[in-house]
Amino acid sequence: VMMMMMMKTHPFAYEVNVTAAQRIRGIILGVVLFPVRITLATLFFLLMWPIARLRLAGLSEAERAEPVRGWRRWLFHHIMLLLSRAVFFSVGFLWIRVKGRQARLKEAPVLVVAPHSGFLDMLVLCATGLPMVVSRSENCRLPVIGGEVEKFLQQKPNPEPTGFWVIAKKTSMLMFPEGTTTNGRALIKFKPGAFLAGVPVQPVLLHYPGEPDTVRWTWKGLTWLGTLWHTTSQIYTSVTVEFLPIYTPSQEEKQNPDLYAENIQKLMAKALRVPATDYVMEGRFPVKKLGNLSLPLEPPAQETLKLLREHGLTNARVETVMNNVIDSCHSGQSTIVTADHLTTLLGLKDRKTAVKICSLYSKDDTVDLRQVCLSVSAVSGFRSLESLIHTVFTWYDSDQDGLLSAGDLSGLMGALVGIPQYEVEEMYSALTTRGRPTEASLQDLLMMHPVYRKVLHEYLHSSGLADGNHNGIPNGNNNGIYSVSPPTAQALTSMDCERKRMS
Repeated sequence: VMMMMMMKTHPFAYEVNVTAAQRIRGIILGVVLFPVRITLATLFFLLMWPIARLRLAGLSEAERAEPVRGWRRWLFHHIMLLLSRAVFFSVGFLWIRVKGRQARLKEAPVLVVAPHSGFLDMLVLCATGLPMVVSRSENCRLPVIGGEVEKFLQQKPNPEPTGFWVIAKKTSMLMFPEGTTTNGRALIKFKPGAFLAGVPVQPVLLHYPGEPDTVRWTWKGLTWLGTLWHTTSQIYTSVTVEFLPIYTPSQEEKQNPDLYAENIQKLMAKALRVPATDYVMEGRFPVKKLGNLSLPLEPPAQETLKLLREHGLTNARVETVMNNVIDSCHSGQSTIVTADHLTTLLGLKDRKTAVKICSLYSKDDTVDLRQVCLSVSAVSGFRSLESLIHTVFTWYDSDQDGLLSAGDLSGLMGALVGIPQYEVEEMYSALTTRGRPTEASLQDLLMMHPVYRKVLHEYLHSSGLADGNHNGIPNGNNNGIYSVSPPTAQALTSMDCERKRMS
């Protein structure tokens, strides 16, 4: 089952597993080591600050975008390398074991590092001679240290292919192609930025073999402060930096950066003995790609059902509430509601649950009711799939002409799966090849297409339906990852018969 496979390799969640004895030892050592190590690391970092300033003093903005060369490099580089190693030594990385040989600039100007586990991965810079770091521009806006890190490492956002090649000819560049942090149990889809120029790259693996493994800072799990506490509370933390052989791209890979990235991902995953997945972090949501659709690994609808269940709403009450909400949306009223309004609509006793539900679907305390009721009804089985398709088609047919535009399809699929869908061109093309983009064509696509039928038949049916619970609530929380199973054969037969009858 697709969601069961997601559950086994979900790389965006991590919790430190410690025994009672390890926890007690960590508390005792942490009380002593944490303040000492953080003080030392801060001291060394502050010593870097004036050096980073002096290194770039007097340079124009254009010159600062180029790698530092000449006297500025030989005067400051070794001091900065020593201080950076001192920072990581202070927090417990007493040794950095290195396997393999780092390529020379002319052999491979780009180093691609994986897995990306957290902010402590920056210690790889000490083992690679402080190359230029290419990362998301958001990292340069981190509170307090972002601007200084940018100056210190000459950190810069992904350049264009031409600019990338110009820089790569002058200095080594280091990138984390996953683009976000994971638990290291799988490699997520590599972004093509490191591979746009089509130059040879050297894959670099990061291993943290110690137990407990405390360095992971993921979407769900420890906070950055918790990661720092657990790591500095260890006597020492082991790390191995492994340089793999240089990879020279084929002509096909040079012309197709996505293929180049995919092949490097598979190579590194094989060396790490972990799966290579097509999971990505898309905005605030970790997702799996199905065609060009983005399916959340932890569907907001499943978490909504869980919250309602915990709040004491029975299955029958949840079904009644969802049907009432659908009816209210049909009435022509605004579908965007505040947390206060949602509290009343769902019959909740406190506003906190409504705020949590809003946060699953949006960035503020408002939510589109259509997304909530459609996605919840889809995963719970409160309404038949034919009824849901009819309802969602009616709501998102913006011109009310019985035909969907690409924009309509984007909103429609976003409502069904619970998160925005920005790339529906491929799906819209598959829809229009069936003729006019009508409701019947959409139903045929979602029920018969070899790829998109999986949205309904595998993704949008919870395990509760299969075992007769009819509540969409999983048994146990599986560490916050909810399993989803396909509907029964009888249900599929019924849907197919209904599709033929309607057509």
